[in-house]
Amino acid sequence: MALSGDHNNEKGIFAGKRALVVGGSGGIGRAVALGLAVRGSDVTITGGNSKGRLEQTLAELNDVSSSGGREPKNSGFLCKIGMSDRGLSPQEAADCIIKQTGSPDILVVSWGPFKKSTLKDTSPEDWHFLVENNLIFPGIMVSLALSDMMGKKWGRILLFGGTKTAEIRGFLDTAAYGAAKTALGSLVKSAAKSVQNTEISCNMICPGITATEYSDPAELDYYREKCSGVKVLTVQEIAECAMAVLESPVLNGAIIPADSGLWV
Repeated sequence: MALSGDHNNEKGIFAGKRALVVGGSGGIGRAVALGLAVRGSDVTITGGNSKGRLEQTLAELNDVSSSGGREPKNSGFLCKIGMSDRGLSPQEAADCIIKQTGSPDILVVSWGPFKKSTLKDTSPEDWHFLVENNLIFPGIMVSLALSDMMGKKWGRILLFGGTKTAEIRGFLDTAAYGAAKTALGSLVKSAAKSVQNTEISCNMICPGITATEYSDPAELDYYREKCSGVKVLTVQEIAECAMAVLESPVLNGAIIPADSGLWV
């Protein structure tokens, strides 16, 4: 089923659930938010800098809800995260988001800054920025969301790792980013263990090379050349994987490389 365009609402387990997609105004997050709306969720999205992109995605979400025969109850707001970029600290951002949204039934964190740098050229500021925003921020969000989910005895958490961070490996030019995203897997396993044998789950998807509106065409060409004709994925493909993971009653603590078997 298409994530947008085909608005036939599947009255499944997400109908009437409140979903929060951090980074849901664009890229993979936008596609995931639309998938949740198609399936009957009331979706709140956050964006970083672009009010126009946020409003456009919110209009699409409301169209999905209306086409499914529901009164739109979707919302969105800007929340710039990342202290080194004049944004909020992880704690400030998490508090701001939860204050505005309340505790969600479904939490998806698809936002996380990326930076290429060799290990010797990675500054202390880079380390703080990448680890605080790719590990500490989602960690705080998971801690805040889990308490309420455990009280309701139902919940879904989905985090996004980086390409090839489903297991421990070395990275020549993304050491700090790779370390933070790999550590995110331990967080997922810990959360899953704390809610085992309940109707709550926490999983992580590690997408392959994915084309979004933020993608640099030259970067995509570089990966195609480096990785012997690697398939560049679409946000819709990753979102369909996300829907399957979120809907699954048995996946918990899974770290899934959604990369078509990419070999780097």
